Amino acid sequence: MRTDIFARLDREPEPPKIEVPRMTRTRLALFGGTSAFYLAIVVAVLLSTWLVTLDWKIMLFRPYQQWPELHAFLDYYVVLGQRGPTAVMVAAWLGWRSWRQHTLRPLLSLGAALLLLNVTVGSVKLGLGRLGPHYATQVGSAELFAGGDIFPSGHTANAVVTWGILAYLATTPRARRYLSALSAVVALGVGLTTVYLGTHWLSDVLLGWAAGLLILLALPWCEPVIAVAEARILGVRDRLREQLRARRRLVPSLPVASGGPVPGLFPPRPAGAEEPVRETVGAGSGRGATGRAPGRPAAPLAAPRAPHPAHHAHAGHHAVRSERGPVGPAGSRRPPHSRPATGG
Repeated sequence: MRTDIFARLDREPEPPKIEVPRMTRTRLALFGGTSAFYLAIVVAVLLSTWLVTLDWKIMLFRPYQQWPELHAFLDYYVVLGQRGPTAVMVAAWLGWRSWRQHTLRPLLSLGAALLLLNVTVGSVKLGLGRLGPHYATQVGSAELFAGGDIFPSGHTANAVVTWGILAYLATTPRARRYLSALSAVVALGVGLTTVYLGTHWLSDVLLGWAAGLLILLALPWCEPVIAVAEARILGVRDRLREQLRARRRLVPSLPVASGGPVPGLFPPRPAGAEEPVRETVGAGSGRGATGRAPGRPAAPLAAPRAPHPAHHAHAGHHAVRSERGPVGPAGSRRPPHSRPATGG
């Protein structure tokens, strides 16, 4: 007797009707506000405003020295924003959901979000080239265009996208609220942890939060592309299945008895065909009836047996094959010499 816990692990018989998020007015307003905040942070760092001064004050305060007892725990906690481990964990969960719900949308949504994250955040990182606090060269400087790659914070943006995608793909409003709150707490903690460890400026973390939130808000625009990709992948899968089924129909699996003929190995004999006559090799072959090669002396012949009485009934029609003389190598009917000819 199964319980409800194990029943939920079974695959759903039919694909559920999942409501795809749309670009509503609220989402558009949030997208516009977050974009304005993103541009404001970039401009503030480019102009070396009060935000850069705040970055330097926090860096010189050195939080990791003020609270060293938190260092060991936060070293592990910051892994929740690292791309490799988090992507593997979330992809495993979404892969199980894809199998259970007969759809590839969860995995494709995660792939689209990570692709957007790499393109947008990576291009800004390389374009601005800001150095981190541990590699700063001049106090009060924004450290831009110096070959760095920390602005915006990749750990923070990745935490927002990776854990926020779970809330984006939630099927019920209650689950969406809980997962949104959980992903916000995780992303906020990862960003502040990088500031505590001294690996990022505070402005890096602010821009990372904005970058990750923009990707989540823009995902509804990617839904048509995700639907087309899912349809094509499932179409290829269905065609491969049909080809495999066709091959199985062409090759029947019939049991073969020990020593019996293999089905399909020899073609069937047409109706009315006569059985071919099998007989011994006659004249003109390389060896005669005696089984010796030409030019070699023949072995002495044994005395012929007396014919059976039943053979006399057919003597008038034809000669019995066993009563014919052996055929010589040249086609002669004379028996060969029993022994080689000598002078006497």
